[in-house]
Amino acid sequence: MVRAPISLLGSLSDYAAEDLTTHIGTLFPDNNVQLSKILKASNSDELLKDLAHLISHRGVVFFKDQNLQIVQQKELATRLGELAGKPKTSGLHKHPVSEDSPELGADVSVISSEMGIARADLIPKTRASSGWHSDISFERVPADYSILKMHTLPQVGGDTLWASGYEAYDRLSAPFQKLLEGLTAVHNADFFNDYAQRAGIPIQDPRGSPENTGTDLTAVHPVIRTHPVTGYKALFVNKTFTKRIVELTPDESDDILAYLFRHISENHDLQVRYRWSVNDIAIWDNRATFHTATNDYSELRLGNRVVSLGEKPYFDPSSKSRRVATSASIDLRPKAS
Repeated sequence: MVRAPISLLGSLSDYAAEDLTTHIGTLFPDNNVQLSKILKASNSDELLKDLAHLISHRGVVFFKDQNLQIVQQKELATRLGELAGKPKTSGLHKHPVSEDSPELGADVSVISSEMGIARADLIPKTRASSGWHSDISFERVPADYSILKMHTLPQVGGDTLWASGYEAYDRLSAPFQKLLEGLTAVHNADFFNDYAQRAGIPIQDPRGSPENTGTDLTAVHPVIRTHPVTGYKALFVNKTFTKRIVELTPDESDDILAYLFRHISENHDLQVRYRWSVNDIAIWDNRATFHTATNDYSELRLGNRVVSLGEKPYFDPSSKSRRVATSASIDLRPKAS
């Protein structure tokens, strides 16, 4: 691990932070760094704006052994999104199959190994790589920041992996990048309707934005999107929700999506794998990352997730890739022969 660059930490530079990999993931290892204190600090807006900036650049940020309560978790998600410039119509997401309990509310998703959203699409004996996704990309207005606090863990297993959408884009050859830019893809989550029917629960409606309404859990988004905070291009298709590329024939779409899904899951050097401890918190930017859990355990695994809605995804042809924008010296893209 290496110390995170001061330029990305901003007002957070007084806290020890370590980059876990080259392309994605930063850890605040000292559990004296409490998000509950940052929320109440006299300069909390500055700290939280810099935290949102760090998350958007590094993809996912981890905090150890946090005392953050669920009301504060919702406040944190709301303020991160607002300070990063999200539309006023975007609130906290209500997951289609989340229960509206008096303890948590419909805008908290319980990540449970027994039931609910973490198991709704889990099919036995499929490859673990089938689980890669970006949160709620099936919504017309999908997520910006997600915050997950794990409070119950198995003795071994249950790690989570994240992959960088920036680096996934940068690894593609220039002709392939040009082909994908401007294309759009259908994202769909009909399996949540199936789960709701089996469980006898209603689909939540509306779901945090005036545009996220109804039971048709389908949206069309750009294959390459521009991140509004960093300005970088990022790959924005995922195995769980992306079904087809609109402008291509079905065969072309299937082949290209299959390649892109492998591109995300098989390039382990654009991923970070996190081993949870009780009460750890991860905050990630769904506009620049994909993630998946490892289902390699049998004991109970529980956490609470809050998801902030961002803007409708868009592609700006004048935007740059992260490598170009930061003048990175290492170029791992395949070279033409």
